Amino acid sequence: MSQPLAGKVVFITGASRGIGRAIALAAARAGAHVVIAAKTAEPHPKLPGTIHTVADEVRAHGVEALPLQLDVREEVQVQDAFAAVKEKFGRVDALINNAGAISLTNVENTPVKRFDLMLEVNARALLVCAKAALPLLRAAGGGHIVSLSPPLNLSPRWLTPHAPYTLSKYGMTLLALGMAGEFAADRISVSTLWPRTTIATAAIEFAVGAQLLPRCRTVDIMADAALAILTTTDGSLNGRNLLDEDLLRARGITDFHRYAADPRHAEQPFPDLFIDP
Repeated sequence: MSQPLAGKVVFITGASRGIGRAIALAAARAGAHVVIAAKTAEPHPKLPGTIHTVADEVRAHGVEALPLQLDVREEVQVQDAFAAVKEKFGRVDALINNAGAISLTNVENTPVKRFDLMLEVNARALLVCAKAALPLLRAAGGGHIVSLSPPLNLSPRWLTPHAPYTLSKYGMTLLALGMAGEFAADRISVSTLWPRTTIATAAIEFAVGAQLLPRCRTVDIMADAALAILTTTDGSLNGRNLLDEDLLRARGITDFHRYAADPRHAEQPFPDLFIDP
């Protein structure tokens, strides 16, 4: 089996379940050592997965795993996490900013505390994690910073209903675009990745409801797209706002039925937020 990421080190936030876990396992299958950074260290009564269970799954692929309990809102915790990575691996080849907070509420109905949470977990965490990762990315001779955030779409339909959340996610994208120019000389490719369709995760079920899940795609499509980014070494994706389906089509994948959460709805996947029909 080809291992294009053999010996590389991939740091993933929010990696105890969902998309983060799927990316961790895809990177492990490709030969990478994986840092599983997330808040969940003990089993959750309703949600499967911890940093330790994912670490065991990663190690089953013959690579090393470093589970780290991490709240991306806490700058000192982030700095300590990368210090632990430096001690164990001496490098980072990719940072995947997957941890996120969501509330699809308008300004009037968004508590300020919830707004602060979204800004801190989404946009602010990207800046904090990228700053901490930068020395190790440089030590590795370059690499990737991938932000799970959408392309900028200023249509009122994406601003009026939930401007606080939109701001926090667009902030990630704007930071990524700025870092793409700032870090280019260091051979660090900075891009964003977003699903063209909704993905079947606990976050989507919480924010929208279980009725949408049959028209979702599985986390595997995002994992495959993330792997396509991580194995691109020529800098051609720097500064790009990528959609999972479009990137995979460009890499020759044409069968997307396999990603359907419910095969009966494979022909009608539901468009994700910020994606116009």
